[in-house]
Amino acid sequence: MPDTAPVSRSCTPAEPDSPVRTPWEELVTSALLGTDRRPPRRDGDPADGPTALLDAAALHTVRRRAALRPATAAAAPPAAPADPRPPLPAAARRRLAQLLADRSAPPVGGRRGTAPDLTELIPQWLATAGAHGFRAPAELLPALLDAARARTDLRPQALAFAGPRGLWLAGLNPDWRFALRASAGGARRPGTDDPEAVRRLWEEGLFAERVALLGAVRARDPGAARALLASTWPTERAEDRLMFLDSLRAGLTGDDEAFLEEALSDRSRNVRATAAELLSALPGSALAGRMADRATSCVSPDRTGPAVSVAVEAPHECDAAMQRDGVVPVPPSGRGERSWWLGQLVEATPLGAWRERFGGRTAQEVVALPVADDWGGELHAAWCRAAVRQRDPDWARALLGAPSTPPASGPGTVSLAERAQLLAVLPPAERAVWVAGFIAAHGLSEAFQLLGVCPVPWAGPLGRSVVDALDIARDAGSYPWSFSGVMGLAERCLNPAEADRLEVLTTTPDEPEGASPGAGGYWSEAFQRLVSTLRLRAAMDAELTPEPDGEPTEPDGEPAPEPTEPEA
Repeated sequence: MPDTAPVSRSCTPAEPDSPVRTPWEELVTSALLGTDRRPPRRDGDPADGPTALLDAAALHTVRRRAALRPATAAAAPPAAPADPRPPLPAAARRRLAQLLADRSAPPVGGRRGTAPDLTELIPQWLATAGAHGFRAPAELLPALLDAARARTDLRPQALAFAGPRGLWLAGLNPDWRFALRASAGGARRPGTDDPEAVRRLWEEGLFAERVALLGAVRARDPGAARALLASTWPTERAEDRLMFLDSLRAGLTGDDEAFLEEALSDRSRNVRATAAELLSALPGSALAGRMADRATSCVSPDRTGPAVSVAVEAPHECDAAMQRDGVVPVPPSGRGERSWWLGQLVEATPLGAWRERFGGRTAQEVVALPVADDWGGELHAAWCRAAVRQRDPDWARALLGAPSTPPASGPGTVSLAERAQLLAVLPPAERAVWVAGFIAAHGLSEAFQLLGVCPVPWAGPLGRSVVDALDIARDAGSYPWSFSGVMGLAERCLNPAEADRLEVLTTTPDEPEGASPGAGGYWSEAFQRLVSTLRLRAAMDAELTPEPDGEPTEPDGEPAPEPTEPEA
């Protein structure tokens, strides 16, 4: 046998003046900083600029490739799992290819113009396709995963649409590994009817797999899920205990109370706070009773005057028992200690306790009572947080008040963000009616966050109130860019059937005296874009709803035709 050996990197010869002597790391530094600031060196002397850098990099690359030994071919990956969902209709497949292709297209000019913004329609398309139960075309899975990688807001719907084949593909590309941990529902898990497999994955699996497993076991047998969690609870990291505890929100019942009471003594402050929050959401829990006793001793009816009012005596200390029950002793900067403690007690108290405390009065009647010594704002804000936490629509209605009431003088919170949270507690149709009344009374300037919690597409009264408010702003020559957020929301949320009614608003209006320069042209373009987007959404919905006799579909594996221009 010849006395030879494979060439290695260490024995590759280099000429004395070869740039191969320059370490690869130094070449990378020169490329990052620029050859003007860090020129590559040859025998200790600076070389000439970019050409020398590329020459040196080329020589390094050849040298490194020449030293590689032939590798054994890796085993082929397992076949992609089957996806039993029906394929997309042909037109919908073309539309998806168009939406994903437009996502990576460079923007042309600014946002103004009359063409729809296709990237903003991807979430709605995915939601509709998911509702119809279609599977993603195999050839579009890479582009779909790239889109989900770039936009975290797309991930839940994109991964659900990608299905088991998308997860299989994500496991073969490190760039898509996010799909394996993005959500508990996407993680692989064994059947919960195999106790040994459940135990093995719980003890050895990745964190996302364990969260998914805990959710699956809890959905089938909550007691078994608690036992599984308790088996490793003392050895879990604090951040993992927090996430596992948070997974108990789904299907929370009184049976979870004993476990959560033990978690109140956890060594992690965040775990203790989460356990207290979950217990306060159980009106019959011992913690809820303890908090109610504390809060009702601080807030009571005062009958000494001509009419009943609310007397408040905030706590004077935050003792160890209060801290164990989740009361944070140190307030944020700018908050007083006593008001901070009072707010936490009221927030954690079951709202039903106040009916008894105030002689059977309803939520609306309790909220309407005057509060002594300027404690009204603090008390009502705490009741707002309690209504959101306990999902109590009666208290949410009482604290929202009439939509025509100015926010500064309403019964509850002035904060629009907190009002939006209260609205989310109400039934969807009631939310839309309330926000429509708010816009009719106060316009759009303060309605953006409120619109975000309304069901889509916006119901008739809500849609009409938004369009009427935009029309009034247009005719008044208002500064148009102030309404760009609402206009963008309308493109995604208005009922597509409103397109024909909006056609009349696409003309350029005469600008009144004192109007913002160019406002008329902007409003015209904005309404044209709104109309074209609504019509495009109507076309997308029609493509995803084939005729009963069956629209022809294309088998997976065939390339989708070139995307077409969106319909105007």
